[in-house]
Amino acid sequence: MNGDLLITNVRALDGNACDVQIHGGHIAAIGSNLSVPADATVIDGGGRLLFPGFVDAHTHMDKTLLGLGWYRNEVGPLLTDKIENERRLRREGGIDSHQQSSRHARLAIATGTTHIRTFVDIDTEVGLRGFEGVMQTREDFRDALDIQVVAFPQSGMLIRPGTVELMDTALANGAAVVGGLDPSAIDRDPAKHLDVIFGLAEKYDVDLDIHLHEPGDLGAFSVELIAERTKVLGWQGRVVISHALCLGGVDDAYVGRLIDLLLENGITIMSHGPSGLRPVPSVKRLYEAGVPMCTGNDGIRDAWGPLNMPDMLLRTFLVAYRNNLRRDDEIEMVLDIATHGGARVLGDTNYGLVPGCRADLVIVDGETHVEAVIDRPPRWLVLKGGKIVAREGECVV
Repeated sequence: MNGDLLITNVRALDGNACDVQIHGGHIAAIGSNLSVPADATVIDGGGRLLFPGFVDAHTHMDKTLLGLGWYRNEVGPLLTDKIENERRLRREGGIDSHQQSSRHARLAIATGTTHIRTFVDIDTEVGLRGFEGVMQTREDFRDALDIQVVAFPQSGMLIRPGTVELMDTALANGAAVVGGLDPSAIDRDPAKHLDVIFGLAEKYDVDLDIHLHEPGDLGAFSVELIAERTKVLGWQGRVVISHALCLGGVDDAYVGRLIDLLLENGITIMSHGPSGLRPVPSVKRLYEAGVPMCTGNDGIRDAWGPLNMPDMLLRTFLVAYRNNLRRDDEIEMVLDIATHGGARVLGDTNYGLVPGCRADLVIVDGETHVEAVIDRPPRWLVLKGGKIVAREGECVV
């Protein structure tokens, strides 16, 4: 097969039948009854549904337990319980982050994911082993999956001396984003925590992605501090607050003020429709207000829990379910978050279903795109840069 393809008779997001001409790994044309270029390979889409590649903008590839047998989870209820249990498991279990992230990558490709932002734990026990393993996976799969690595202080940063220096080394060696974590609840010094992570972002001219589990007013205070730093340092459009559970735990008027801060500073919110009893941000309210949004699968079959899998159609379903979104247009909104929203966060300016975009495509059976979210059929065909990387739900790279 040469590099030219013509995929006929697929249905784009507007429901209309079209053909897609691919040349040099990009969409050369999209429309009805396109002529067949000389020497092009023709694939009949059979009336199936066409999606842009799915974007998992928040996951943890270094520590999945996929393929290692069943892990019996008896961890305590606190965030610190989960962090300490996971660190113990890494220490005693000898998890190979290259092997595990490769398993994760293959399953993600098989389900139509073409872009991933993955957090990688950086701490004084694991050192840079997790980072090095995932960076090798990024290289191994470079033609099938875009992997963007976040240097992430999962066990805390200021409370574990030496972690900052390790994060600095990871950034010097190819990490693309600085991660942060609960600046008040974990490091107990929000001003210093933000000094450090924004300082690293400035030093390496990279974006920031900050896990924020802090509830209610405490979390809202952290949002204010993050917005303040973003404005002062001119980092607008380069900061993500992941989870942001506090946006579901303060009164409506306060949420409105926080939304204004997010809009003023171009701060993205990542929400993945988490399980649990605590309220979560209203995806619909944020989206309709114009707040940039993305979503992702978070940890996959890891020491935190067994419930997540690397399937962005399933994640779209879960976000809609957790937010009580039932209308077709509401589910289409979540699909936009799981595709274009994530691509914007990862900085992919060649993403989409228009001529000139890279041919990162997913084709599945179904009557409508919303029905595909509900039924989640095997991905019939997945292309990355015009190259077939999965067929009938199986990764072929």
